[in-house]
Amino acid sequence: MDAEPQRRFGVVVVGVGRAGSVRIRDLRSPNASSEFLNLIGFVSRRELGSIEEVKQISLEDALSSQEVEVAFICSESSSHEDYIRQFLNAGKHVLVEYPMTLSWAAAKDLWELAEQKGKVLHEEHVELLMEEFAFLKKEVVGKDLLKGSLLFTAGPLEEGRFGFPAFSGISRLTWLVSLFGELSLVSATLEERKEDQYMKMTVCLETENKSPLTWIEEKAPGLKRNRHLSFHFKSGSLENMPNVGINKNIFLKDQKIFVQKLLGQVSEKELAAEKKRCSCPSISPVCCHEAYPC
Repeated sequence: MDAEPQRRFGVVVVGVGRAGSVRIRDLRSPNASSEFLNLIGFVSRRELGSIEEVKQISLEDALSSQEVEVAFICSESSSHEDYIRQFLNAGKHVLVEYPMTLSWAAAKDLWELAEQKGKVLHEEHVELLMEEFAFLKKEVVGKDLLKGSLLFTAGPLEEGRFGFPAFSGISRLTWLVSLFGELSLVSATLEERKEDQYMKMTVCLETENKSPLTWIEEKAPGLKRNRHLSFHFKSGSLENMPNVGINKNIFLKDQKIFVQKLLGQVSEKELAAEKKRCSCPSISPVCCHEAYPC
């Protein structure tokens, strides 16, 4: 991305909540990747007119406009699949906030559609660009895992909007797959007390070397958003995360990766590895109800 941009891709941002607002900010700021992107406008179900001099346009205009070549999908998770399908069918490249869809089968279908259309479909995974992940990657590399666990706590989420717990928590699963390679599903349980807005999902996984990994998502009113990890290696243990600094410009870093894909600067090998990590078929049942006993 060192060369001067020979062209700029017209971009529309769909959804202007927190993630969409950050995307608009980054697209308008002077930086290397934004030099290749031209923000045309934003799409929202609300009548907003304009935001920071960026005009609102209709979904129909965004889909039909030849000026719009790229869509950044930043709406609620339940709407991602429909938006992605519409923009791919309209011949646009797509960047989408995770999770791409609320089912593994739908995600697989969209990957195939993007390939058929010859368009870039990029699923944001800013969790892999965080300082915490960089620290963990450095700590884990070259070590033999004996066992490990990752517990995430937070307040309750509405499943209809954010998807099944494994999908709303897919960033934690991505961490584990990226740190320890392909994982297999051993078992999964889901405990719910809807009257208390309490949910606890416990997923038992296994590495290729048969080392056990437990992933837990626990959500209830009053629970603070936090990660608790415990990894035991032959050479020692890592318990919880030290303060490793502030995450800076992680969405901008993700945008840079997307632009590199648009420019053909990411190898087929890298793209295949990313798609395998994102789909992770060996543990796909955990992302839907079929893995959980009634």
